[in-house]
Amino acid sequence: MAERKPEWLKIKLNTGENFKELKRMMRGKTLHTVCEEARCPNIYECWANRTATFMILGDLCTRACRFCAVKTGLPTELDLAEPERVAEATEQMGLTHVVVTSVARDDLKDGGALVFAETIQAIRKRTPLCSIEVLIPDFLGNWDALKVVMDAKPDILNHNIETVERLSDRVRSKAKYNRTLELLAKSKEFQPKVPTKSSIMIGVGETTEEIIATMDDLRRVDVDILTIGQYLQPSPKHLPVKKFYHPDEFAQLKEEGLKRGFKHVESGPLVRSSYHAHEQVESAAKAL
Repeated sequence: MAERKPEWLKIKLNTGENFKELKRMMRGKTLHTVCEEARCPNIYECWANRTATFMILGDLCTRACRFCAVKTGLPTELDLAEPERVAEATEQMGLTHVVVTSVARDDLKDGGALVFAETIQAIRKRTPLCSIEVLIPDFLGNWDALKVVMDAKPDILNHNIETVERLSDRVRSKAKYNRTLELLAKSKEFQPKVPTKSSIMIGVGETTEEIIATMDDLRRVDVDILTIGQYLQPSPKHLPVKKFYHPDEFAQLKEEGLKRGFKHVESGPLVRSSYHAHEQVESAAKAL
């Protein structure tokens, strides 16, 4: 029998005018957001505050990770006009920090790296003062593709490790724990001044010692920002929740992360990779 969600995971619904306006804009420009596709619990708060994470390269992922609610399948096309529409939406929303992520496109030779680069360039052209964070897939270890993204000089490079090494193959599809670490290390080699960021979701069967070991692995490749959040099962077909962590435990993990030298740690039950992304960047910059 599934464990009931504790009180601290209750979500406040806010479907006010900002939320409705953002939804209309996304549909009008045929854009996707990871907020909707991954059923993020913070969508109401973030959209009410006119913050969203754009998901490029379509809404069909070529992988089927056992924690993720994004639809899976084989994409049939590539929308080359998408970068400009994302840039238009960013400008219309008046964003000062934008997060761009994507589905995994293993069907493409470069995994979609060129579209990421073009999206960065299009946003920068329209809103030069807006900082740009990209949350990228691993491109199956194609470091030439990674270099295309890094050459576009995003303001922050985000790639999630998701879980501890022991559970990685069970939780993720095709992604490899050590490949994630190598990607984060390569990102710093290509652009030493671009901060890197990664995320751990907990509650899938890891131990505290394994979480700490993952932090140490991320610090060894000089990751600057860490986010830690509670895994929530999107559907009965996905991995079950093994444990709901108490907010006090998240606070303790934040302290452990800061002790290890992360410039910023965002840790809490409803924290997701892009949650309070702008504040994370500002906090990390102050710590440099």
